[in-house]
Amino acid sequence: MSLYQSSFRVRHECPYRELSERYPDLTIREWYLSDCQVLEITASEAPTDELLADIERLGDVLHRSVDSTGLHVVTQSCLCSLEDSIIERFESHNCLYQPPTVHRQGWEHYSVVAFDEADVRALLGELDDDRDIELLSKTAIEEQHVPHSMLAPVDRLFADLTDRQLAALQFALERGYYEQPRAVSIRELADGTSVARSTFEEHLRKAENKLLTNAGQFLRLVTATSTADPLGVEAGPQAGGAAD
Repeated sequence: MSLYQSSFRVRHECPYRELSERYPDLTIREWYLSDCQVLEITASEAPTDELLADIERLGDVLHRSVDSTGLHVVTQSCLCSLEDSIIERFESHNCLYQPPTVHRQGWEHYSVVAFDEADVRALLGELDDDRDIELLSKTAIEEQHVPHSMLAPVDRLFADLTDRQLAALQFALERGYYEQPRAVSIRELADGTSVARSTFEEHLRKAENKLLTNAGQFLRLVTATSTADPLGVEAGPQAGGAAD
């Protein structure tokens, strides 16, 4: 099976893209977290007061430094609605978004991975209908490992987990429940909380199920180009069936 990695850049109405257009020396890297956007803003030249003021309007400044290497700023802001966003379009065409989005010199740069080249063509065709787009590269990834840049976005891994499910998962992890051998039992974990054992176990099992389900698409990407069958799944008998 082949994977298809594509990189392209687009122009459309976006405050980050527009800022990078006004300041050509600026590079903005954008990450989506569970409920916010984090921007890393860098420039090789010392910033003007006007640029600093523009950056402060983007969100809360978490870090700012100016030294011999130039400007480095990290900001955080509330996550804008992704309804009808370009990220949703990736998902509708079965394309996996590779963060971060890079804004530079008036362009937004994206990279996606798909299992089917036709999905990539359909995505690019749809984007071309309502924005300027330039394809930078399209590469078939065959018989090699998925690039190390294929990092799973945190918000995608933990999507749909409730606060109680996340808390149960973190508590179990910190108490050594997932160590081999386990350092603690479900009963002991529940005894350390204010909820009944059955309730705690329900939170934990649902958290595990959602996490593994969300991680499935990334697991498929990691193993898609491998021809190894270490468990003998393809050659071995079906579960519950008798061997010849």
